[in-house]
Amino acid sequence: MLEILIVEDEKPIRELLAMNLTRAGYHCTEAADGIAAANLLEHHTYDLALLDIMLPKINGYELLEYIRPLHIPVIFLTAKNTVDDRVKGLLAGAEDYLVKPFAMAELLARMEVVLRRFHKVDSHLQYEEYQIDLDSRRVVGPKGEVPLTPKELDLFVLLVRNRGVALFRSRIFQMVWDAEWEGDSRTLDLHIQRLRKKLQLGDRLKTVYRVGYRLD
Repeated sequence: MLEILIVEDEKPIRELLAMNLTRAGYHCTEAADGIAAANLLEHHTYDLALLDIMLPKINGYELLEYIRPLHIPVIFLTAKNTVDDRVKGLLAGAEDYLVKPFAMAELLARMEVVLRRFHKVDSHLQYEEYQIDLDSRRVVGPKGEVPLTPKELDLFVLLVRNRGVALFRSRIFQMVWDAEWEGDSRTLDLHIQRLRKKLQLGDRLKTVYRVGYRLD
C-alpha cells in the first residue's frame, strides 16, 4: 500500500483528504504544520507528499526544500492561484500544483500520474472481495477469475481508485476511452450494466442523477 503524507493546517480539509485517499486504497499520515511534517519525515518514508503552502511554523516552500533531497514527489494543494504562484511552486521542485477548491477525482488522477512518473504505482488493488492485478490485468473474486474486457477492467479500476467519489460521465469517457464525451452515454451505460452483472455489484455501483456513477 502506497504511503501518502498530507500536510494541511485546516483540520476539515486534512481529514476529508485522508478519508477519500484511504477509500482509494492509500495509507495516509497527517501533519498540521511544517514542523510536525519534518519530524515525521525524519523517521518515515513516503511515496508522495501533499502540501499546503501557507502552513504554520514552516511554510510549504521551506518544507519542500527539506523534502527534495529525500526524493519524495510533492504536489502542492493551495489557495494561492496566480500564475506567479504556480510557476514558483513548480520551479521550487513540486511535481504538480492544484488550486483549492478542487475535485477529488482530479486530485486522484494527478496523484496517479506523478506516482507513475516515479514508478510507484501499486500494481495490486482490492475492492471488497475482489483482487485486481494490474500487471496481468486480471480480476479475481471468491469464485475465481472474473473475465472482463479491456474497457470493463479500465472502468472498474477507475471506479475503485475513486471509490466514494461521484464521477462525471465526461470524466469517465476521458479517462477510459481517451475521448471527449459527446452526450451519448449508451456505451458507458452498457459497460456499467456489464460490470454490475459480472461483479455482482448491485447497489454498490450507483447511478448519480445528472452526474454519472459512484462506486461505494
